[in-house]
Amino acid sequence: MHLPGQAALLSSLLLIQVRSCVSVQEIHASQEMIVKIDSAGESMRCSAPFDLLLLLDGSHSVGKGSFERCKHFAQKLVRALDVGPNKVRVGAVQFGSSPRLEFPLDSHLTEEELVRRLKKISYRGGSTQTGLALKYVLRKGFPGGRDGAAPRVLVLLSDGRSQGDPEPPALRLKRDGVAVFAVGVRYPRWEELHALASTPREQHVLFAEHFADAVNGLLSTLSASGVCAAAPPGCRAETFPCVQKTLETVKELQGNFMCWKGSKGYLPSASLCPYYRWNRVYKKHQTTCHRTVCSEPCDSTPCQNGGTCVSEGPETFRCLCPPGYGDNPTYPQLTLECTVDLLFLVDGSSSLGLEGFLHFKSFLKRFLQVALGGDTPVNVGVAQYSSQVTMEAKVGEYRSVDELLRAVEATAYGRGGGGDPHTGAALQYVTRHGFTSRPVFADVQDDLPRVVVLLSGSPSADPVDEPARYARDREIFLVAVGPEALKAQLSNITGNLHRTVTYSAPGGLEAKIPELRTKICSVDNQGCPGQALDLVMVLDASAAVGRDNFARLRDFVRSVSVQFDINRDVAQIGLVAYGRMPVTAFDLDTHASGAAVLRAVGDVPYLGGASSTGSALLHVHSETLTVSRGARPGVNKAVVVVTDGAGAEDALVPAQKIRDNGVSIFVVGIGDVQRDSLLRIAGSVGRMVSVASYEDLQYFDEELRPVDLCRPNPCMNDGICILLRGSYHCECRGWEGPHCEYREFPAQRPPPAGARCSVLELHTRCWCAFAGSARPPTRGDLPRPASLRRSQWKSHKELRMQRRAARHRGHAHAAHADTHR
Repeated sequence: MHLPGQAALLSSLLLIQVRSCVSVQEIHASQEMIVKIDSAGESMRCSAPFDLLLLLDGSHSVGKGSFERCKHFAQKLVRALDVGPNKVRVGAVQFGSSPRLEFPLDSHLTEEELVRRLKKISYRGGSTQTGLALKYVLRKGFPGGRDGAAPRVLVLLSDGRSQGDPEPPALRLKRDGVAVFAVGVRYPRWEELHALASTPREQHVLFAEHFADAVNGLLSTLSASGVCAAAPPGCRAETFPCVQKTLETVKELQGNFMCWKGSKGYLPSASLCPYYRWNRVYKKHQTTCHRTVCSEPCDSTPCQNGGTCVSEGPETFRCLCPPGYGDNPTYPQLTLECTVDLLFLVDGSSSLGLEGFLHFKSFLKRFLQVALGGDTPVNVGVAQYSSQVTMEAKVGEYRSVDELLRAVEATAYGRGGGGDPHTGAALQYVTRHGFTSRPVFADVQDDLPRVVVLLSGSPSADPVDEPARYARDREIFLVAVGPEALKAQLSNITGNLHRTVTYSAPGGLEAKIPELRTKICSVDNQGCPGQALDLVMVLDASAAVGRDNFARLRDFVRSVSVQFDINRDVAQIGLVAYGRMPVTAFDLDTHASGAAVLRAVGDVPYLGGASSTGSALLHVHSETLTVSRGARPGVNKAVVVVTDGAGAEDALVPAQKIRDNGVSIFVVGIGDVQRDSLLRIAGSVGRMVSVASYEDLQYFDEELRPVDLCRPNPCMNDGICILLRGSYHCECRGWEGPHCEYREFPAQRPPPAGARCSVLELHTRCWCAFAGSARPPTRGDLPRPASLRRSQWKSHKELRMQRRAARHRGHAHAAHADTHR
């Protein structure tokens, strides 16, 4: 067996599947028209009283990854509905071998609550019993529905590969007046989906993994049937030829060969035998797609002399004119208040198209006009990329705004080599060659913070995760701007959802200028700005996780860490990995910068073997969260446990000890987790996150982000927390330090080595060097001295021994009475 070769082959097959799933359904239209379809899907909204039931296929044939994408489509659909008790009500049922109600229609959930509930649905697996699920709906009706008082819509999300015959119950539902949408996932069996859907069938069969397109198709059909008016003014439904594909395994005859058929006497008998081979081929299904398209006044290209048309509604527009043309309108100055080296990396690929490139070019010129004043201390450069990178203006090459604007105006579309966008290669190139150090003195370099703003309008043709991590590890601050459809990819690049700027239509791009300015100047205030926190990440590194999945856990830690401002006075991060025994990868005070944490995470070892979450939490309680290991008195503390639930049975008592000390515990459970055990570790449902698979961890790093800076109060000794811009300050009264942690000594700080602390000072965690019999508290989050805790523990132990002795005397007395009876 050649396992490495097989792994490579499997990786290649998976890559082919991921890339080919994008073209499972193809609309025969121009790239510009497809962008308009997606933009219309983002802006459509359905507001009418009807009941919508989601029937989610959670069987093994769908798989965890495709099930997670089903949930994302359901979330997109929910956000396009006006949810309310008297408007659209939404329920969900998951089925595999049997159906299960996830939440009924009468839950009276808001839009945000529905999205959270959909995120928490766990993949179940099992066989594909679509017919049984449809019979469940027939028998139970729409759970929590309005008893026929409002239209009923059933959205079946499935791969169409069901066991049994699902058509009879689907036919009965349609006869009862239920509008049935069949939405395919993965590689659907389109024939079955068309048989289950309502008529006209081409309007009721969609593909879930093209989120905006599928939402557009579903709402267009609801509008056409009179359920609701979802299309914005000035939009209309159009018909496009479509090709729906699926990947099937077929048996193909390769030829004949001589085979032995036995013997007759002493002579062998042979004949020709057929030889077959199983191949995976695409089967095509020709159909028609009905989509809503919104017309734009810019379709007629009304702007002259190279001006860029910007739509401001269905009938109005304005032209962004190059220098020397137009009225040169004035814009409010939003001058950058930060000193950075700034490089714009602009998508100039054929996938984006000339119109998209002109939108980006116009946005860039407007940003430079608005944000750069004559005395703005910013060095700006511009690069264009597609298959390669072209430096249009080097960082700091132009000192005046007018010169820089002329250079941007001279930038021609396609100078990046043409072809598909290789965003990953472009990020790696600008990381290495986009910035230069300028010598001030012989041994001093004038290195400002480095910011790359990526303007991307099309999916990357090469991997982006590793190049983006390469850039962030070298302290390149990444900000990404792009359409809503690219939000997941752009967030992977920046490493943080809060450094991603998205828009629903190109016409609204200019309105993002203030937001982009704010994000550029947050270079010194990343992620959770100013959040005082000691955070310990606890990763399951046992054999149950596996080496490949453990690499995904490390990526998850990186995604979480970049959301914090890591330094000695604000956020600290420590990391513990565990199998049978825990190992401290690095302590809370080991690394003083985010870049150092990102580099150190890559060195965390995979341990293998059995798993003991209890041993890991005991280690965190007694070793990691101590002053000697960097825990800071008076600072909020949190422990995040990431595990698949194996070996969590022994963790209840250690988790309770940690929580008793005021430390928050969050649990991220992956896959088919032991939910009850992990829930007892977390202590509440709100502190537990269920993730369907390791691949989907990237969508959940935002769940762990703290919010408030002054709640609870991070200041000790009655200090007052005062919010500043993205941070806070402790106003101390008779105390000093970032968190009012020690008294002011007139001669020196901290006090001399011979100073002793009183009992009062011990309780307030004074900052002094202890001597003699006075001993410091062993933990940064315990209010009582260790000696008091030990004496209390000893008294409890003696009490238990006394009770045990009393019970023994009682048994002995009873036995003595029996012998004399």
